[in-house]
Amino acid sequence: MSIYTITPASTMQTQMMQDMQQMKSIAQAPVLSPMQINTVGAQPASSPVSFGQILQGALNHVDQFQQVAEQKQTDIDMGKSDDLAGTMIASQQASLSFSALVQVRNKVASGFNDLMSMSV
Repeated sequence: MSIYTITPASTMQTQMMQDMQQMKSIAQAPVLSPMQINTVGAQPASSPVSFGQILQGALNHVDQFQQVAEQKQTDIDMGKSDDLAGTMIASQQASLSFSALVQVRNKVASGFNDLMSMSV
């Protein structure tokens, strides 16, 4: 005969509220602010930031989202984690950041083509 312990509903409710507050704070965090762009060999803050540095920072940020989502998915697949909601959020965040990056790339390419087709 096995004995099961019953957790009081108030304790479970408190835990769920804490989890929801944590998810809310994560969801409200900014995805990428201009001050968070960290690139290797970046110039000091007093000098102007180049377009290439901004693009490289965005690429690194999107890559980081992709790696986190992949790691969380692997953990779920291997049974190391049961955080399915966190994994799905990370996956969607990686997907959205990649889609945004592709749209920016397309706009930059379009602008470059417009500049190249102008007569001087």
